[in-house]
Amino acid sequence: MSKQPAIASLADDNLAAGGVAAVDRALTLLAAFGNGTPVLSLSALAERTRLYKSTVLRLLASLEHAHLVVRRADGCYVLGSGVARLHAVYAQSSSSESLVMPVLHELVAATRESAAFLVRQGSRRICLYRVDSPQPVRDHIRAGELLPLDRGTGGRVLQAYRHEGDEALGQHIRRQQVIALAGDRDPQLAGIAAPVFGPSGQLAGVITLTMPRERLDSAWAQIVRNSGRTLTRYLGGIKPVQADG
Repeated sequence: MSKQPAIASLADDNLAAGGVAAVDRALTLLAAFGNGTPVLSLSALAERTRLYKSTVLRLLASLEHAHLVVRRADGCYVLGSGVARLHAVYAQSSSSESLVMPVLHELVAATRESAAFLVRQGSRRICLYRVDSPQPVRDHIRAGELLPLDRGTGGRVLQAYRHEGDEALGQHIRRQQVIALAGDRDPQLAGIAAPVFGPSGQLAGVITLTMPRERLDSAWAQIVRNSGRTLTRYLGGIKPVQADG
């Protein structure tokens, strides 16, 4: 009889219906890497996923074979070239890079802060495109990184159009078409976000501007909102009619 862990792993807490448990567990290993944790040891991976080290090693062997992780000389692991390849294919499939990037560059030129375009991916959001601030002090989110939905202006906008999270905040976002918050995802950061819509008025994504909270300028809310509307127009989108204003 196989030994069962005293505490269920993260994957076992949220198994895909009709899916494969081993795949779910392997994906939790990939999700353990993130901003601030680009390099993880075997122990750290086991701790973050609540999996036995022996299980983690077997899963890592398969992920290495697929070039999704790489084992460094010091024994720690980093994401591999396969992740970059998949992101490139994903970005290409959206056919929007040539439309999004000019808008982000214009936003950065106008504010000298970092701009990004994000979309929802399951229970999180993914940064599809990013243009960094030219200033040395900035946040360091990268294209392809997964972020929470319930924290940060980008996540708040994505939640608002599914009537998730704080409904009062959601109504404000749907009414104003922009939101500015300080310290919502990170105490030291501030952000401004605006929705971007597709041809049927559906939410296509969100455009964000992020900066250290002391550099937040309320005047930029209009600039970000205008950027969202410009990108909506480039994508052939239309603003939906909202029942709450």
